[in-house]
This record gives sequence, structure tokens and C-alpha cells, in this order.
Amino acid sequence: MSPMISSMKQMSSRSRGSDCTGFRSHAAPMRGGGLQCVAIQTESEMKITIPEFCLVVLVGPECSGRSTFARRHFKPTEVISLDECRGIVADGENGVEAGEDAERLSYFIAETRLKRRKLAVIDAANVYKEGRARLVRLARENNARAVAIVIDPGEEFCLMRNFERGLPMDAHDVRNQIRALQGAAKKLDKEGYRDVYELRSCEAIEASRIERSPMRSDRRMERGPFDIIGDVHGCVDELLEMFAKLGYGVSLHGKGVDRRVNSIVPEGRRALFVGDLVDRGPATPDVLRIVMHMVAQGHAICVAGNHDVKLLRYLKGRDVKLNHGLDLTVSQLDAEPPAFKGKVKSFIEGLVSHAWLEGGDLAIAHAGIKDYMLGRASGAVRQFCLYGETSGETDEFGLPIRYNWAAEYRGATTVVYGHTPVPEAEWLNNTLCIDTGCVFGGKLTALRWPEREIVSVPARKMYAKPIRPLAHPPNRPGVIG
Repeated sequence: MSPMISSMKQMSSRSRGSDCTGFRSHAAPMRGGGLQCVAIQTESEMKITIPEFCLVVLVGPECSGRSTFARRHFKPTEVISLDECRGIVADGENGVEAGEDAERLSYFIAETRLKRRKLAVIDAANVYKEGRARLVRLARENNARAVAIVIDPGEEFCLMRNFERGLPMDAHDVRNQIRALQGAAKKLDKEGYRDVYELRSCEAIEASRIERSPMRSDRRMERGPFDIIGDVHGCVDELLEMFAKLGYGVSLHGKGVDRRVNSIVPEGRRALFVGDLVDRGPATPDVLRIVMHMVAQGHAICVAGNHDVKLLRYLKGRDVKLNHGLDLTVSQLDAEPPAFKGKVKSFIEGLVSHAWLEGGDLAIAHAGIKDYMLGRASGAVRQFCLYGETSGETDEFGLPIRYNWAAEYRGATTVVYGHTPVPEAEWLNNTLCIDTGCVFGGKLTALRWPEREIVSVPARKMYAKPIRPLAHPPNRPGVIG
């Protein structure tokens, strides 16, 4: 029997710790690309699933067993204990006057680990909103998810542990922390904690097990060869011609509810799509059918494009403007069986912002990605992957002013992207834009990886007139290159 359970058995039956069902989890609303909070309870264990890269914030009063929980579930290098930081700066963990210095040290260590894409665990009371808010900001600044785990065995247990350990904390202060925790627990998801787990009994704390799940964008274990295809924008004839040129056998058969796709892929190869499957082109539903089928069969990987996400907002009933080709997509989808729209909605909802592949040597994202964003999940990362680097202003064509982020890229990972249509696919600083404006009468382009061979097929016609000339955006002001 563990010390925690043993102590609990000696306590009054009034203690909430005697309740064996004190486990609860919840998650903030998610967008496509996020990792859903998972909680599984069995008779023998309570499983908590967290991203393999995140900031874990333990929330629990003094003497709640919080540090014991941290030591049991995380590596010593992952746990940043405020008590230990206090000991480092003041030669003793009870140096209360060194609290501010200890906090600064703990934040510095956590920030350094997050910058290096290492999981960090904050072992401190964190029962007050101000401190938790600072930790949420720290996670956001480093494009990491913030996960809260509430450790609450009950007031009587905490007071008993405080007495047994001879700690200097007054019982009144312990009760204040417990009351603060009780008021905060229900609001943690609104504070910015994407996943919140509550362990509200000694049994729940003892039975818990941490399981780490890779970020959905982190697919470094997956190897090529790959064929990376640029923005299709509903140009199904050119897509089928591209597949034939790459050695794939992809075909469409039937009509209406009987419309189906057959696909045969070259042995060992997979197709990668950089997004913007929809809008402006003549056959968006068939393009979606092909990509959805290939992804379901394990023959392809697809990331979200900004046009795809706008279509998703429309399908969810949001108020969006039917412009830039969305009006054509909507009219095409209206002619499809009703169930097809639901499948499209579910498919786009599941698309991630980017895919990090090939042991870290390759990444695809719709509009590009900076090196420090790889394998991370945040609103800022998703925004950049969908829209690239923008100034927040519009140009003379009424379109967002973009900057050529690739001119500043110095990463070791090869980044292949689309979004900004250019006349030719040309390498720049280990990046390649393969949107060569097929829907605007240019061509559909693909990159064979690892061969680095660029393959193109010409557009059958100009399906839409470009609003501005096909070209890379200018460099950010002050950037030379």
C-alpha cells in the first residue's frame, strides 16, 4: 500500500479522498489539427493522454502529493519544481523570501525547454489565476499546448500531510489554497488550458497513468518516397493527368451516389497534397473524392489550405463571403448527394496545419512554415501555415499583403508549399513553392521526393482570371536576398 493511500485510510470518512470516483477530464473546443483530450477510466487505472510536446501545469495545494505525482510520471529532467528552484537560489527549499527569484528561474528553465521542443512540467501550487495566466502565455509564446492536471486529495489529507511533515505552512494558508483551487478548477479551460484533468481523490491520483501521444503534425517516422502535388483548385483533369505521369492509376466511375474512385499507386510511394483542393476550378467534388479516397486508403497525406478551411466554415453554417471561387464550389456541391457534404466537412475538419516527415528532413504546409514551428500546434502556427507571412494590410487588388518568408528561411528541413501562385517552381533556401497557377491557366506541379524531380502538366484552359500577377511576394521590409 502506498504512503498516500495509507495516510488516507487513517482519516475520517468525511474526507472527499474516500471517494474512489474522483476522476474527471475535459477539453476546450478544438479546431482541425488539435489533439483531442482523452481520458479512460478502468477499475485498475485512469489513463491521461497528453501531447508528447506540451507544457504540463500541475495544480494542487501544498502537501497534496503533487511532487510525488510528478516524480512518478515524468523524467527528473522534465519536472521544474518551484521548491527546488527556491533551494537553488536560497540554499534551502523553505526560503520563502526567495519566491520571486525562484519563479523567475522556473520560468527560464521551462521556456528554454519549450524552445528546444522538450516537454516541461511545472511543479508548483498554481492555485491562483495570475500565475497560471503567465504559464499559458509562456506556452503560447513557444507554440506549445498548455495542459492542466489538478491534484486534489481533499482538505483533510493536505492538512494531515502538512502536520506530519512538520512544514512551516499555516493550516489557514493551506485551506486558502484549497478554496482557491476549488474555485479555479471549473475555469481552467477558459483560461487557455486546452486539456484539463482533475484527480479528486487519493485513489484517482494513485490509479492515474500518463500516456504520451505524438503531435498529429509530427510524422517523422514516416518515410517516402513521396509525390508532392501543388494547389489543385478543382482541376480534376490535370490532376488525373499528373497521376498518370507519376505512374499512378487513378480513375473515377459512376454518377451520383454511385460515384467512386479507384486508385493504384506505385509500390512504396504516396501522394502528398499541400492543400487548396477546392474553389475556382470546374470539378471540386471529384478532386475531393479522389483525395479523400486516397487518404482513407493510406495512399496520400493532405494538409489544410486556406480555401479548404473557408469551405469548412461555410459547411458549418458560418457567415462567409461567397467569393474567390467559393460560390462555384458551393454550386457544385449542391448538385451532389447530401451525404457527400457531410463527408467533406468531416474530412476537412481532420486536416492538420502541416506534416513533418522523413525523419525531420521534409515538411509540407500550404503557405509554408518557419523552422521553429515544426511539430508544434498553436493558433499562430496554424495561421502561418494557412496564410503565410502577412502585413495585416491589403494591396491595390484588395488582397492581403504577403511577404516572402522563404527569403529568410535557413532551416535544415526542406519545406514544400503552395498558396502563392508563381510562374515556375524554383528552389530558394531549401524551400520550393509548387503552386504554379493551374486554375489560372498555368500548370499543375509536383515534386518527386527524394529524387527532387519537378514534374508539371499544363492547364487545359484558364478556368479563372488571376487577381494579381503570378509571382513570389516581396521580401519583408529590411530583408535582403
